[in-house]
Amino acid sequence: MPSTTYAAESKIVDLDGPTHYLDFGGPSDGPLILAVHGLSGAAWNWLAVAPLLTQRCRMIAVDLAGHGETPRVDRSTTVRANRRLLDRFIREVVGEPVVLMGNSMGGLITLLESAAAPDLVEGAILVDPAVPGPLLTSVDRRTAMQFAVVAIPKLGEAAMARRRGQQSVAEQVRETLKFCTVDVNRIPNEVIEAGIASINSRKPGDFTPADIMIAGRSLLRLMSRPQALRRRFRAVTAPVLLIHGDRDRLVSIKVAKACARAFPEWRLEIATDIGHVPMLETPEWTAEKVLDWMTTDAKLLDPA
Repeated sequence: MPSTTYAAESKIVDLDGPTHYLDFGGPSDGPLILAVHGLSGAAWNWLAVAPLLTQRCRMIAVDLAGHGETPRVDRSTTVRANRRLLDRFIREVVGEPVVLMGNSMGGLITLLESAAAPDLVEGAILVDPAVPGPLLTSVDRRTAMQFAVVAIPKLGEAAMARRRGQQSVAEQVRETLKFCTVDVNRIPNEVIEAGIASINSRKPGDFTPADIMIAGRSLLRLMSRPQALRRRFRAVTAPVLLIHGDRDRLVSIKVAKACARAFPEWRLEIATDIGHVPMLETPEWTAEKVLDWMTTDAKLLDPA
């Protein structure tokens, strides 16, 4: 596909501070997908799949506080605070019900917002969401080490600052994507370059390691209370599509299968030989499953 396929309009609104989002366009009469990235992610994470979804849907992707091109300013970067920011974004910027599509931490935020504001959410698409799983779920060794570093105040900040000092932005982006995928070469280079350019455009000092570590620790705290979270998930009334890569090293496929058993009304689609970010690693397959679900389950699209 040509690089122009991955174009989007960059916009900024004021929600107690600059809040950045990408508008991918789409048919004016189509349902609106609002995409939410994960921990340390950004709106550009949706660049590969957006051109496929906007053939039939409108789509925008927001940068949460402390992520992408949305500086923290005086806002908190915790999961709960960013859920509230997402709620404000829907009410004050979008102004209509949306289909939320969240990856990793963004998947958890999608579920929390769907439970808290059912009038604003027509459907929920979870892409390898960060949700509690079985107690004995095996965790990748590197993932376990990363979580341990995040959990310890000051240690996580120091490790992230050291990495930023030792690696270029391009090296950091490519290393992260390599860990999140089975084959990083499946991601279009134009998308990776767009992500690097987005990070390089940020003002020095506006984004600190603490922003990410605070978000990460709040995520770990929520995940340590699985029963409370599952009670919140049961309040979700919108149709739910759960997409998960079977070789995800951050959130095991066992977690997705456990969710499907606990919530049989959710539709589970498993991506074979795919990691934590199917929307980047297999955008065609992801778009196919999303559009089919929006037609058959969510009934937000007429049959093609």
